[in-house]
Amino acid sequence: MDTNYPFNTAGLCTEEIDRFHDTYNVLKTKFDIALTGHIDFQLENFEVFKHYQGINIRDSYVIKHENNNSYILFIESQLKHHAHGHNGPGYECQTWALAYLKHNFGRVLIRPETLADKIIELIHPVELDFEEDKAFSDTFYVLVNDHYKAVSGIDRNFRNAVMDVREDDFVIEIVEHTLIIGNSKPISPEKAIYLAEFVSRLCTACD
Repeated sequence: MDTNYPFNTAGLCTEEIDRFHDTYNVLKTKFDIALTGHIDFQLENFEVFKHYQGINIRDSYVIKHENNNSYILFIESQLKHHAHGHNGPGYECQTWALAYLKHNFGRVLIRPETLADKIIELIHPVELDFEEDKAFSDTFYVLVNDHYKAVSGIDRNFRNAVMDVREDDFVIEIVEHTLIIGNSKPISPEKAIYLAEFVSRLCTACD
């Protein structure tokens, strides 16, 4: 690790180092962040990472809050159809954010709803909808494995926080008390801020 940078630069090209550094600097100006050291966030429990051959947390940062911390993860993922190489073809550097929630949500997947989702829903209704919040249900596709836990956890405050995420392409997955949010797009300062704002809001207002 290059001590001139607050993240692991091993295997990164100049463009990637610049992107990581810009992202870190933007986060640092808005949030009270610090390197976590090694933490096992148990990412192997999340379905969103199942299509990767390998997931490696290059660096993780804690966003400090009064009662509950959230985290930003710089993740290096390897696609299953590439078996070799480092940061060459098949490797992607991504930003994800993570929060620990007070309520047990069971397993939940939330993502922007597509036209295909709406058509499938007409034939096989599997999605959790909120009759009292049509705007949320029209915007997001919600799959759950425990209806009671999900409805209890996905309350108005939580739904409002999801609606306010400024990133337009993201997935939220919750495994009981642990939430992650992100996508497979390359790391960027703007995206990292949007994700950090969301998990920070959960930790300060929705727990």
